[in-house]
Amino acid sequence: MKTMIILNPSSGKEKAEEYAEKIDVTLRNKYKDIQFRTTAKEGDAAAFAAEASVSFFDAVIAMGGDGTINEVINGLADQAHRPKLGIIPLGTVNDFARALHIPLEPYEAISILEHQNLRPVDIGKVNESYFANVLAVGAIAEASYKVSTDQKTKLGPLAYFIEGAKSFLNGNAITISVEHEGGKWEGETFLLLTALTNSVGGFEALAPEADVNDGVFHTFIIKKLSIPKIATLIPSLLKGELAESKDIEYFRSAYLTVASDQEHVVNVDGEEGESLPFCAKVLRGHLDVFVPTTRKA
Repeated sequence: MKTMIILNPSSGKEKAEEYAEKIDVTLRNKYKDIQFRTTAKEGDAAAFAAEASVSFFDAVIAMGGDGTINEVINGLADQAHRPKLGIIPLGTVNDFARALHIPLEPYEAISILEHQNLRPVDIGKVNESYFANVLAVGAIAEASYKVSTDQKTKLGPLAYFIEGAKSFLNGNAITISVEHEGGKWEGETFLLLTALTNSVGGFEALAPEADVNDGVFHTFIIKKLSIPKIATLIPSLLKGELAESKDIEYFRSAYLTVASDQEHVVNVDGEEGESLPFCAKVLRGHLDVFVPTTRKA
């Protein structure tokens, strides 16, 4: 039995090394061979995860934020042998951990690894890349790229909300077409958001019926609206009733294709992805992830 710990040292408010020591002690009785890999640049986490796969490691533990988790998943997803995945959330939002009810306190998250309780989890494939949680297109998604590291540290998820609000005030909408299992939608939108889980941007009520292995995307299209109408959507968002709004196009689908005659970039798990068009599909139960032994219904 061997496991690889992939550590992003810039996450966790500089306590990542302390957490690494704790995880070493926790897993010592579970794995004969524990190897650490520390990321230094973009792409390292994906490369380390791929190395663990081809070397037949039994588990990979990712210690970092959603960006690190995304890289690790990309390193594992297309391999013939996919090690079990552990998540120690050290980021700003930690949507994937939230959806799996993994504790956001790192020491508590480490403790669940003692039980080795697994759950099959869906992941998405967008063109030739993979993602764990969300795809987004539109002014709000593009505004998220403007959030600085300092803003994330000081404000947490609120930093993304502030930048998104600015894009609303500027009235920037984009024109897209979306094909899915139920048909086709075309029009102007502030935001198209496709989620695999119920947690997006730290909001855990966006799609309350979404499960981590239900086999479908939950897609929301916020149509072009006036500022006052946008304000009326906030209570619906907080109550988990966004899908019921007449100003929202909502559908479930195992695949979708999104295109535009304008130049736009898709946001993949909070990071800047490739330009439209894109095709996405759900890979059901593709990864086994360590989760708490008891979880919310």
